[in-house]
Amino acid sequence: MKLYMSARAPNPRRVAMFLAEKGLDIATETIDLGRSEHRSEAFLAINPFGRVPALALDDGRVLTETRAICTYLEGVCPEPNLMGVDATERAFVEMADRRIELHLLMGIANCVRHTHPGLAVLESPQFPDFGAVQGERVRDTLRWLDGVLAGQPFVAGERFTIADITAFCALEFARGLMKLRPGHEGFAHVQAWRDRIATRPSASAGA
Repeated sequence: MKLYMSARAPNPRRVAMFLAEKGLDIATETIDLGRSEHRSEAFLAINPFGRVPALALDDGRVLTETRAICTYLEGVCPEPNLMGVDATERAFVEMADRRIELHLLMGIANCVRHTHPGLAVLESPQFPDFGAVQGERVRDTLRWLDGVLAGQPFVAGERFTIADITAFCALEFARGLMKLRPGHEGFAHVQAWRDRIATRPSASAGA
């Protein structure tokens, strides 16, 4: 297998952190987004959407989309379990993960892509007003998440799961490019949770 990744991008970082939690070591190749290597003919032959991460399997097929890659890795290496041990837990973990992906990570990505001058090469044309609105909606999601974490230790419940990985990688991306500090904006429970997750050995993976 070979994993196509890029440095500091949140979706590749989600897979890197997932791998670190599993203790898995997979050969990787770095795709430089800043040099538009994801748009090269060679990489588009691997993933026609030009996105990372992508996992090339030994049989020649390629898995793309972060959640699909993690689902495959969970099947290959079931322990430690990160996606649910039975139908009920899997459903609730997936719900939490999708909520974070759609309402937090996507909002952060849209805000950054449309407001940060360094991302102009990846998002042309940029729409700053749209990006600013997305930034406001990120705060709405953080308000919801702060309430969730006031009543439970982890995003999906009582234990660490893929939902925590998605949320942590999203917030670390925002920390760097939006200068977002949840504690400074009144989200004390999110900040305390983030600080706990940051102590895990996997937290530095893909950073």
